[in-house]
Amino acid sequence: MSSRYLARRIFQALITIAFILVLNFFLFRLMPGSPERVLTRNPNISAETKQQLKAKWGLDKPLFPDQFIAYIESTAQGDLGLSFKYRGEPVTEVLGDRIWPTIILFGLGELIAVVVGLGLGAYAGWKRGGSVDYMGNGLSLVLYSTPYFVIGMFLLVIFATALGWFPTNGMLTVGATYDSFWERLQDFGSHLFLPLVTVSIGLIGLYSILMRSSIIETLAEDYVQTARAKGLKDSRVLRDHALPNALLPAVTIVALQLGYVIAGAITAEIVFNWPGLGTLTVDALAARDYPVLQGIFLLLAISVVLANLAADILYGRLDPRVRV
Repeated sequence: MSSRYLARRIFQALITIAFILVLNFFLFRLMPGSPERVLTRNPNISAETKQQLKAKWGLDKPLFPDQFIAYIESTAQGDLGLSFKYRGEPVTEVLGDRIWPTIILFGLGELIAVVVGLGLGAYAGWKRGGSVDYMGNGLSLVLYSTPYFVIGMFLLVIFATALGWFPTNGMLTVGATYDSFWERLQDFGSHLFLPLVTVSIGLIGLYSILMRSSIIETLAEDYVQTARAKGLKDSRVLRDHALPNALLPAVTIVALQLGYVIAGAITAEIVFNWPGLGTLTVDALAARDYPVLQGIFLLLAISVVLANLAADILYGRLDPRVRV
């Protein structure tokens, strides 16, 4: 891969991140309500104390340019500010406590969805017109059109409430004591199962539909027909010729869907009260906690930008035409 291609992609990613920083500052300040109400809930608070609180969080200065410049400088140094709701706790610590549950839920869900969805789509496209194709494509369309919260509520009602097989909320049983690490891991797994299935099911349909379409299009190419004419086995034609080229669009779509995947994972977190960034976002919105909201938005937005950058680089290695 040429250094020029790589430098251009990195430069575009940096410009996008710079725009995100500007948008991140003004977006939440356009929301109705004021963070001062959170800081000064006591109606008997003195004007002097109120002014001290505003000064502590930098709210006593003009929005632009003072607060804006301070925000850019502190963010560049890795300081995302102090939380309003959590009474001065650094935003980085607040996010640090919640990010790992989301990464576990999202990472495992994405991995399962990619493997199952792409595999199902590739097989359905290879067997186009057969019963497997009709059943697989029909199921994929249903899953793709069903919102995450509907899937989550359905699983919650059936398997948690009615059958009682899994816990209804949280990441661990409240107040539970564990005799061993494996006992704790088992409890964690039982809480993780339904949210994980929700996220995975919500993505399998999309990846399956995409891969089926890509496989069908690839099978019509001349090089695939030539491979078949040479007498190669169907399994080898699929593995060595059709599948590698059909995966190219999937690489881009998986990266582009990252933002939507995170949004879906957040919805699943709310349904199952999973203690990740989703529930933190809802709490921060209710409290007008601008620093936490800015931190979440910045973290998610940069994650999407970096995922797209990785997709561009990977796509450039898979398809030499892109680098030209």
